[in-house]
Amino acid sequence: MIEFKKVKKSYSEGNHALRGISMQIEDGEFCFLVGPSGSGKSTIIKLITGEIRPTSGSVHVNGYSLERIRKREIPYLRRTVGVVFQDFRLIENMTVYDNVAFAMRVVGAQSREIRERVPYVLDLVGLENKGRRHPGELSGGEQQRLAIARALVNNPSTIIADEPTGNLDPARSMEIMTLLQEINNLGTTMLVVTHAKDLVEHFVNRVITIEEGLITSDRTDGHYEDQ
Repeated sequence: MIEFKKVKKSYSEGNHALRGISMQIEDGEFCFLVGPSGSGKSTIIKLITGEIRPTSGSVHVNGYSLERIRKREIPYLRRTVGVVFQDFRLIENMTVYDNVAFAMRVVGAQSREIRERVPYVLDLVGLENKGRRHPGELSGGEQQRLAIARALVNNPSTIIADEPTGNLDPARSMEIMTLLQEINNLGTTMLVVTHAKDLVEHFVNRVITIEEGLITSDRTDGHYEDQ
């Protein structure tokens, strides 16, 4: 579960990124987070992953209190939260298989676990026949599927997808959003940050709108007003 209670975040240059927001995303929920550039979306992601701490208020993510989390606990928090980025952040000189396996190795997974888990996840995202390819040999949609596989491989309870379709054409965007919906249907909590209004309204889920550091709308009908 993700829970924000009266969260404020100010940066040293005087920028008030969040102005006292409260929200709760339940386990297994699919939620869109929308809003214009500079509204506070990136700050919310950084708070959830423990990259920054709130100025005031409380942030709870999967059993961790992030306003007072110890540095040594942050890697354990991050095992529960997979992140998919717009720019993929793949390792170009590693194969598809090794890109995913690397994410397991960095958390200390055993070789047997890696051999069992990586093919399963590649099959789940439709890359079962691409394990020996390199990222540069994949299409944009396939690269994003690989990024999703990497986020999934350590079996996190939550996935944050930050503009996951930002670099894709409409057809590939629909495929990626359908894949994220299917992963959510398996029980993974999904938070998708996006500007893609058509996708939000196609996949009727909860939509939280943030503007100037405040939540201005929280709807469950898949609709939000133009920013």
